[in-house]
Amino acid sequence: MKSAFWSLVRSLGRGRLTRVDDSGPVQLVQLQLSQNETRDKTPRVAEYGFQSYPPDGADGIAVFLGGERTNGVVIACGHQQYRIRNLTHGEVCISDDKGQRVYLSSTGIVVNGGGHPVTITNAPEVTADTPLMRCTGNIECEGSIVAAGDITDNSGTTAQSMATMRALYDVHDHEVPGVQRGGDTVTSKGPHPQQ
Repeated sequence: MKSAFWSLVRSLGRGRLTRVDDSGPVQLVQLQLSQNETRDKTPRVAEYGFQSYPPDGADGIAVFLGGERTNGVVIACGHQQYRIRNLTHGEVCISDDKGQRVYLSSTGIVVNGGGHPVTITNAPEVTADTPLMRCTGNIECEGSIVAAGDITDNSGTTAQSMATMRALYDVHDHEVPGVQRGGDTVTSKGPHPQQ
């Protein structure tokens, strides 16, 4: 009975990660369980599709099969300093130690780049089925802009669509006063009507 109890006690361990080797098919960590016990090259298992490189000092929970401390696997990892706090019921947040996060909040998805660029790669098409996408900064484009609808600028003041401007351009004229015969040169005035 006593042996079974100690085997159970030795089956679990909690400590701090002091080193991470992320180069192989399985991530290996060094876990300091106490001042006198450090386990090196302990496999860390994470959920499929969720990979991370925990910062030094991250908490780690290890399971040791049969209580054998040389045969362990880290099954959970967290970092108290970088944990996102005050989530509400059902919310999820993926975050790192640089302030970057994807927050599935109860009111919508919030992506925070933490002051770093957000890059989408290998995506031939990005689709949004909402009627309006809002951008509060500048949009720079290296390619062409193709729109099935109108493009309107100065929407807060003198809104004009490109279709309206094109229609005005197609019918505008220039007054040419003082038309002369022969080789005289006459300079036209600006467009009429001016828009």
